[in-house]
Amino acid sequence: MLFEIADWLGLHRWRFAWMYLRRRTPWDTGVTPPEVMAFIAETPPGRALDLGCGTGTNAITLTRHGWRVTGVDFVPKAIRQARVKAAAAGLTIDFHAADVTALDFLPGPFDYGLDIGCLTGLGPGQWAPYAAHLARLLRPGARYMLYAWLPRRWKGRTVGIAAAQVDALLTADFKRERVVMGEERGFGTAWYWYCRK
Repeated sequence: MLFEIADWLGLHRWRFAWMYLRRRTPWDTGVTPPEVMAFIAETPPGRALDLGCGTGTNAITLTRHGWRVTGVDFVPKAIRQARVKAAAAGLTIDFHAADVTALDFLPGPFDYGLDIGCLTGLGPGQWAPYAAHLARLLRPGARYMLYAWLPRRWKGRTVGIAAAQVDALLTADFKRERVVMGEERGFGTAWYWYCRK
């Protein structure tokens, strides 16, 4: 089982790195979602953690609205692009090329955590370390927003995470405030809003 997880992680990392190298990153729209913009509009700025930040679109948006942002992504090319974009905009953002399941180096607390598609890209064996770091890094009362793909078959395996699985993963440390089911490119998705207990 451990070998299967390690093998999947290696292929998964290589695939994402290859997609960035080929500039085929359909998730990198360069647009911050309206759900995040609504949160920014109604929440005083603080310290934010962008998990799976990619090339920094949402980190830059948050910073422009007064947030102090730390962005993490495991693809070094994405982080390099994020740093270039932030510098070109004259913004200071703390970007790290790192695994979201190994964030021991990051100090908390954060007031806001954002994940747009990162948890979905992790294998089930990585969910618990991800949740443990999230709970450690977000202060009590902090908000956490997650956008995730619902389970579906893809290339012979199941990808995505069900709402019940998200709740089971987070309910020890977080209270779910709401969830909105949707669809993107014909596949089920969900936005989740949580508050750190």
